[in-house]
Amino acid sequence: MMNLTYEKNGDYQIPMVVMDEQPKEVLTKYGLMRKKFLQEHKNGVYTGLLLSGKLKEHLLMLERMELLTGQMEEREGITEQMKVENQILWVAKMNSIVHSAEEIVMTELLYS
Repeated sequence: MMNLTYEKNGDYQIPMVVMDEQPKEVLTKYGLMRKKFLQEHKNGVYTGLLLSGKLKEHLLMLERMELLTGQMEEREGITEQMKVENQILWVAKMNSIVHSAEEIVMTELLYS
């Protein structure tokens, strides 16, 4: 059972509600995209997460892009040395990796 305190405001008693502590991190592009998707297409899920105080935590879990690009760079053998020696090849490979990782994030996390 939750104890509520009230503050008198004119003729009304207003409950003094305090939200739980929210994570301080800033949302990235993918967190904001997921939030918009939930608001437009999964309003019940969005409202449930918002009311339970877990929305920001849910949106922060979408920081998978950095993890995927790091793993793909390692698998492809992309190094800082390659960046110095052959910038055009490095840019081409990095663009490919970013595109692939973005496609995975979009299908797996944003629209599921």
